[in-house]
Amino acid sequence: MAWFGRLAVVAVAGGGGAVAAGYLGLVTGALPLDLGVGRRTRPLGPQTVDIAAPRETVFEVIAQPYLGRATRAMREKVQVVERGSDMVLAAHHTPVAGGRLTATTVETVRFTRPERVDFHLVRGPVPAVTESFTLRDREGGTRLVYEGELATDLWRAGQWWGAQVASRWEATVAASLATVRQEAERRAALT
Repeated sequence: MAWFGRLAVVAVAGGGGAVAAGYLGLVTGALPLDLGVGRRTRPLGPQTVDIAAPRETVFEVIAQPYLGRATRAMREKVQVVERGSDMVLAAHHTPVAGGRLTATTVETVRFTRPERVDFHLVRGPVPAVTESFTLRDREGGTRLVYEGELATDLWRAGQWWGAQVASRWEATVAASLATVRQEAERRAALT
């Protein structure tokens, strides 16, 4: 029966390897999981940023990596796969696990000049995400409001996973909003 014991060890080790590979695939977005069973949704945001720049300038800063010429730093984060007149398909690369891994999400990005940018997840660590950046004029500049919704499958297990993804997702958005604010205000000061 020694062969049976060795077989059991190999099966357990192989199963553990499969679980680890599945987890890495899910975290990085390489293995999207969309079962449509036990779907739960949760809000993302809202996050609001007041920017001392005109709405058109803020819109241009948001749209530039997608519709214009991206900086070298942005090309490392955003890769436009397909471009249309008011929508792009883009891959977003985000460092995770302390920079040891890169999560890749693929999203459509639709532009409604100058008041709105909408994002719709095509592939990523969860089955569905919809988001929007809404830009409104305000005294002294622009108010940018981020809101969205994230969905997961598999009831409580998915809800737990959604909470993990949402915290990282929202932190990434907050960093992006801070960058948009800084760049828009820099451009506004030059005019």
